[in-house]
Amino acid sequence: MKQRFLLYLAAAALLPLSAAAQTNATPDTTVMVTPMTLPAPALGEHQVRLTLDECINIALSDNPTIKIAQMEIERVDYSRKEMIGQLLPNISFTGSYQRSLAIQTVYMGDQSFKMGRDNSYNVGFNASVPIVAPQLWRTIKLHDNQILQNIEAARKSRLILENQVRNTYYALLLAIDSKKVIEENHATAQFNAKVYKRKFELGTASEYDMLRANVEVSNLEPSIMEAENTISQLKLTLQVLMGMDMNVDIVPAQTLNDFRGELYERAMIADRSLIDNSDLKTLDLQTDYLEKALRVQKAAYIPTLSGSINYMWNSTSMGSMFKNFKWNPYSTAGLTLTVPLFSGGQRYYRVKQSEIQLREMAWQRDNLVRSLNVQVQAQIDNINRNLKQVETNTLGVQQAVKANEIMQQTFKIGSGTFIQLLDTQDALLLSKLSYYQSVYNFLVAESDLKLLLGKEK
Repeated sequence: MKQRFLLYLAAAALLPLSAAAQTNATPDTTVMVTPMTLPAPALGEHQVRLTLDECINIALSDNPTIKIAQMEIERVDYSRKEMIGQLLPNISFTGSYQRSLAIQTVYMGDQSFKMGRDNSYNVGFNASVPIVAPQLWRTIKLHDNQILQNIEAARKSRLILENQVRNTYYALLLAIDSKKVIEENHATAQFNAKVYKRKFELGTASEYDMLRANVEVSNLEPSIMEAENTISQLKLTLQVLMGMDMNVDIVPAQTLNDFRGELYERAMIADRSLIDNSDLKTLDLQTDYLEKALRVQKAAYIPTLSGSINYMWNSTSMGSMFKNFKWNPYSTAGLTLTVPLFSGGQRYYRVKQSEIQLREMAWQRDNLVRSLNVQVQAQIDNINRNLKQVETNTLGVQQAVKANEIMQQTFKIGSGTFIQLLDTQDALLLSKLSYYQSVYNFLVAESDLKLLLGKEK
């Protein structure tokens, strides 16, 4: 029976750790958490009591993943402004100097003469501006879409982080409550061991009964140590998710029973709408991006027009390069029209590729919607099943408590055996652990449903 308790506790407390580490398998927003095996002593120099909402708020403000996502939005915004800058005039200043090593000889009939100067200077300003640039205009809209995609990616990072914090916090509450239940049973076992030790010394109990009581105490001690180790791991995980220093010991300000009264209300408002699902929103934004990219490809067929103007000064001189400057200004202005005629079919095939990608996105969306609906229904079924399990386990705890009280009275008057007493205590322990596990399962299923539906705090 005690081996069942060890396996039960290990599965109940350690499973949430692996689930939390696998929750955000998205390549863009991965928060990797590696549990460490540490002893049970206190982790920090001082304790901080935090509720679930406070943990989520701290994580959303201090977690590096969230900060990186916000910085990425800012980076793409600068990239958009860079693209807009291509619509503005491009003004530059140029200057050049040439020294003639050998002056050119010019022949006119039988006569020849030297033509040119030793020094030639040319300085001035150049300006150019796109007047008609359809492809550039439409490319700017692609950057608008990229900003929206980054905003959605940041929202998904927040959703994943909230889910990880919630599940880790619930797992910590489960480990703490399970530890309390086992410690209560351990205290009862210690009391029984002391009683049977005295009875054995007085000759009213057999050595077998005394040894059986001592074994009961020893069997529970590994479970307590396992629970303490699990609590330490979960606190470390929570600290990493919240971006907190390791010298702070997080103490939950809530218990699983604090959420017990809200289970029915939460189950009644379970939503099925996928309108806020992050994956679906991202896919729609990607489809919109491809539509805009297709318009950019088609804009390559449209002629472009650009204007330019310059104002220059030139000077030529003989002899020293630092003397005899004679500057002469001149200025030109012009228009450049570019009409695409033939490029070997490159533009045509790029358009066809974009059209195929758009059709692929339509099929992907249909498949994603079906998959998400199945996942939503599965999570709702989990919530309803766990709610029924909570009801069943609540009744089981009540019955186990009453049965234990009856057996204790029966044992006191000598009508019950020590083995029967141990069985009732084991049943009470298992019923309480099952109750806390069912409450935890409900809360985790609800948290995963929120992540699936894209519901933020």
